[in-house]
Amino acid sequence: MNLEKETTMPGLFDLPFDQLQDYQGSNPRPDDFDAYWERAHQELAAVDSALELVPAQFQAPFARCDHLYFAGAGGARVHAKLLRPVAPAAPGPAVLMFHGYSGQSPEWSEMLGYVAAGITVAALDCRGQGGRSDDAGGVRGNTLYGHIIRGLADGPDQLLYRRIFLDTAQLAGIVMGLDEVDADRVGATGASQGGGLTLACAALQPRIRRAAPVYPFLCDYQRVWEMDQAERAYRELRDFFRMFDPTHERQAHYFERLGYIDVQHLAPRIEAKVLMGVGLMDQVCPPSTQFAAYNKISASKEMVIFPDYEHEALPGFRDRTFQFMLGL
Repeated sequence: MNLEKETTMPGLFDLPFDQLQDYQGSNPRPDDFDAYWERAHQELAAVDSALELVPAQFQAPFARCDHLYFAGAGGARVHAKLLRPVAPAAPGPAVLMFHGYSGQSPEWSEMLGYVAAGITVAALDCRGQGGRSDDAGGVRGNTLYGHIIRGLADGPDQLLYRRIFLDTAQLAGIVMGLDEVDADRVGATGASQGGGLTLACAALQPRIRRAAPVYPFLCDYQRVWEMDQAERAYRELRDFFRMFDPTHERQAHYFERLGYIDVQHLAPRIEAKVLMGVGLMDQVCPPSTQFAAYNKISASKEMVIFPDYEHEALPGFRDRTFQFMLGL
């Protein structure tokens, strides 16, 4: 980190900075968490990816641009944009990109800098959000800005983010298997939901070598609730209780179930080198929830802190991420 404990944080609404550095999270970790994700890995191993590459209308002189489709867990057809250097001399690095909640993969042109540097890029469209990936359905409940709670009433194996997390690991495996890619030189990056998926991907696919999450979403749901910050991206938590548990008789049960898809509990599995950006004024993904995940990472890591910034572009961090990925 680049700040001392005694540094004053203007307008900080969360825990004091020294407490953030030690915070270990509030959301309970289910007792069978490891068995749950082992079962998920076994489910994924049985999936036939049925890969399909479709040339994109967008092309560039030094890049091959394709739509990549694959069959994900639960039968969804998942899409990613795939950009590869033309005629590389040898297998080279790759970077996976994950987008923010309800959004979609970046424009083709936004990713060309990586390809010009000899890096393959694969940018996932999350199921049922703004891109081309399908949400195969199969569970009850709200689906509009409701992906955290999707399947919550149906059992842990039906949680939608379980399958989205698996999509990130499956995409990583697909990219690692490309002729143009050195499987030992793959990184991942994204902001907000993309930051959470970056950490989940690195945890579920330990061959990921570098991870650059920005203010990760999907961390420490109970802390969000206790801070009364279940608004905007986390609003669906409040909606769920209003609709399905209005007296909160089963609150502890539901937060424990959300623990299966809480990135902080996956974080100890990460072996990648991590570069993380955080704005201490972030009221969408409160800093303490992000520290809950960061503090559990035992691999080499660095946090870059922006004391005056909220859930917004962090000046210079995108350039820093690019330089970080050049080290793959």
